[in-house]
Amino acid sequence: MILTIAISGYRSLRNLVLPLERLTVVTGANGSGKSSFYRALRLLADVAQGRVIASLASEGGLQSTIWAGPETFSRGMKDGSVPLQGTVRKNPVALKLGFASEDYGYAIDLGLPIPPPPPSYFSLDPAIKAEAVWAGEVLSRRNVFAERTGPTVTALSTSGQRQILLHDLAPFESMMMQTADPKNLPELLHLRARMNGWRFYDHFRTDPHAPVRQAQIGTRTPVLSSDGADLAAAVATILEIGDATGFHAAIDDAFPGSTIEIIEDRGRFELLMRQKGLLRPLSTAELSDGTLRYLLLVAALMTPRPPSLMVLNEPETSLHPSLLAPLSRLILQACERSQLIVVSHAEELVTALGAENKALMVRLSKVVGETIAEGIETPSWNWPSR
Repeated sequence: MILTIAISGYRSLRNLVLPLERLTVVTGANGSGKSSFYRALRLLADVAQGRVIASLASEGGLQSTIWAGPETFSRGMKDGSVPLQGTVRKNPVALKLGFASEDYGYAIDLGLPIPPPPPSYFSLDPAIKAEAVWAGEVLSRRNVFAERTGPTVTALSTSGQRQILLHDLAPFESMMMQTADPKNLPELLHLRARMNGWRFYDHFRTDPHAPVRQAQIGTRTPVLSSDGADLAAAVATILEIGDATGFHAAIDDAFPGSTIEIIEDRGRFELLMRQKGLLRPLSTAELSDGTLRYLLLVAALMTPRPPSLMVLNEPETSLHPSLLAPLSRLILQACERSQLIVVSHAEELVTALGAENKALMVRLSKVVGETIAEGIETPSWNWPSR
């Protein structure tokens, strides 16, 4: 289980270090930084797939995503007695992401590139300045077993001595991708596989032309795709190798008297929903956005292959208020199998998830443009040195 998540220099998240529980609910007003928190988590996951530079580029590059406020705040700036103003920067520009779990921790530091002597097409790409992997909750010189400073990667050998694994790692390549192997760094290989298994579900596409509203070629699908296009195959997999009884109970909890069935025609799968009072089942093309989104959430949360971490961003989108209580029960059941982070601004859902004291409630707000977590004690955290 992840115990701590740390984000520094990303949009309004100047320096946010949060504890996590089995179920963590992140809420707050519009503009408080919830979306930035969610996107920062996705960026962290992208490191394990070698996509963090490309993902930053899709957001406008480091220059567009970096914290735009002053490096530090004076007391007068915070209480409004003096105007907000920039100061002489003491530290280099940096976007830092990291987490610590019960066994391993990882952090990455991205900064502005040093222009190479010849012209480059990629001079706007951020450079990876530092990385570290350690054992335990807080990074220190005593528990780090692999670190990267500039182009050099060092790691502990089997004899406990530090050795250089690479001395020419490119600034756009993570040591997570280049040095993880069963012989030298099996821990890094294990950590990368775990991060690759994290799942993120954002706004499912349910417009009239969405693939989920049409029959799709289906194969066994223990993990619903992030866009939900393979819903019918995912539900068929749950019914065949997962908790079919629990699935039907979840549907009846939200839509009393309704049932789901899957039809297959020459390899194409289609989901049908039978509703009380109707003489024929409805296809996904006929379902409302809210009903379809709820079915997608059920398929995601009842996966036969639970991940170590699942993140839901505003799962209440398009849902009728009557569905929020069943959704909260579904989430509470799912967190018994996976660690969940739910980002939501729906007070009814937030209240329902917090009612049984099973969730850590994190309420974000902004102070002088900076996102803070109200009333949350900041865990200990150290960033790797450049």
